[in-house]
Amino acid sequence: MLGVTCRIPARDHMCRPLVLHESRVSSDGGTESSALVDDNGSEEDFSYEDLCRANPRYLQPGGEQLAINELISDGSVVCAEALWDHVTMDDQELGFKAGDVIQVLEASNKDWWWGRSEEKEAWFPASFVRLRVNQEELSEGSSGTPGEEPEEDAGRNRHKHPESKQQMRTNVIREIVSTERVYIKHLRDICEGYIRQCRKHTAMFTAVQLGTIFGNIEDIYKFQRMFLKDLEKQYNKEEPHLSEIGSCFLQHQEGFAIYSEYCNNHPGACAELAGLMKQGRYRHFFEACRLLQQMIDISLDGFLLTPVQKICKYPLQLAELLKYTAPAHSDYNNIKAAYEAMKNVACLINERKRKLESIDKIARWQVSIVGWEGPDILEQSSELIHSGELTSISRQGRSQQRTFFLFDHQLVACKKDRLRRDVLYYRGRTDMDAVELVDVEDGRLGACSLSVRNAFKLVSRTGDEAHLFCARKPEDKARWLQACRDERRRVQEDRELGMEIPENQKKLAMLNAQKAGHGKSKGYGGCPAAPPHQTSRPVHQRHITVPPSAPQPQVFALAEPRRKPSPFWHTFSKLAPFRK
Repeated sequence: MLGVTCRIPARDHMCRPLVLHESRVSSDGGTESSALVDDNGSEEDFSYEDLCRANPRYLQPGGEQLAINELISDGSVVCAEALWDHVTMDDQELGFKAGDVIQVLEASNKDWWWGRSEEKEAWFPASFVRLRVNQEELSEGSSGTPGEEPEEDAGRNRHKHPESKQQMRTNVIREIVSTERVYIKHLRDICEGYIRQCRKHTAMFTAVQLGTIFGNIEDIYKFQRMFLKDLEKQYNKEEPHLSEIGSCFLQHQEGFAIYSEYCNNHPGACAELAGLMKQGRYRHFFEACRLLQQMIDISLDGFLLTPVQKICKYPLQLAELLKYTAPAHSDYNNIKAAYEAMKNVACLINERKRKLESIDKIARWQVSIVGWEGPDILEQSSELIHSGELTSISRQGRSQQRTFFLFDHQLVACKKDRLRRDVLYYRGRTDMDAVELVDVEDGRLGACSLSVRNAFKLVSRTGDEAHLFCARKPEDKARWLQACRDERRRVQEDRELGMEIPENQKKLAMLNAQKAGHGKSKGYGGCPAAPPHQTSRPVHQRHITVPPSAPQPQVFALAEPRRKPSPFWHTFSKLAPFRK
């Protein structure tokens, strides 16, 4: 057995040589001295080096750059598929939505690539995309369900390129299986290379810390091993295009829900890990774990991101497989159902992730309000639905101009400062669970002499209390009526889906907001600075100016969004805590 001795700088017990051994990889991610049939049911004999040669882009970050540029220089069209939405206000960056196809024109920089989408060329973050499996097939103009083609095209393709379509399906099947094996190895490396070693060093890590950093990744590892076992049973090694893997996804679709807990925990894991990495002994410890396990050169936070990325890739892989699966294929219906199922799983996880991100903004908003009274907004609410100015009219006919913020479960009223219009004062709230929405026609209101226009009421369900509001324009009233209906619908959906934010996440959000707001003046004046303008140069020049840093992906926005963006973001650009 070949051994390599490597000494790394460390403190105390870490100052000792680490012996790294040559090993082989089993399909459950394990390192064995020779090939064997493991409890996953895999019988293939392949080494880690074989995996690196077969799928370098999944194992070595940036390893595909040379190959991409070679293809581009040869005149080939290289396409990548967006994993996440990239929203940008910079003209020098390329905006796109998850699922869009981008033509890659330059990939010499590992973080930012130059590409074209919808007749525009600009920079885009390489981490937001994955290369298409079949580069021969360019993006199709059809906006229908993946796998459904116009009749003329379908007929022409059947007679013209039957072998090509089979080969493309083979490519996708092989990618799904091979990337699953690599993913299993990453999970095993995390569990055995990091978690096992951390548990041995109780002086450095508490059980709570390990739970925060690694979440339920061990449960994910166990689940994925079972999934891979069934996937390989359905994999036809002799004729991969005949493989029927759709049933594997359908059989395990409920099990994929465990990713929700992991993804919700991931921001906290990154924060905890970042705190530890400020200390040299933890940096040396984690690097020693990586070397001892013979893991590729990625930091621990990069490995912890892999489950988040993986759950996003399944719908994209299944969509591509469906495209190359003929309707007459025995696996077509299962693949189609699996695609919808995995898309729904990703949507649910995305929704929960979006709510977690939303509570940070809401907490910062509350801290900025002057004279806040009563419970924190997060005790009941987790999402801002609509906001705007309304005139509140009392029973005595007294009118007051207020700025209202409609969250799930409550409506908060604020008053703007007369001199500093960006400063808001708390003026009360209404429990939306205890009232009903009533549309009010223009004209005199009941027996009183009060005349109203563009009005609506929130009437108490139990008493005779009512809140009367008037909007400036009919379209403003229409937006408020729709927003109030949306609020009730979303509350019902959240109840059905069990969409609850953990109490510790709420407390952490408020604590962080209070720390960030300590010593700062109230108000919304501190808008985040825009990224520096980048001067683009022709891609054929040797030195290319790229954006200074790669953005963090919004990891779950890969299917059609279930809800439209709130008009709040476009209406109140000065409200910095909510600005996207």
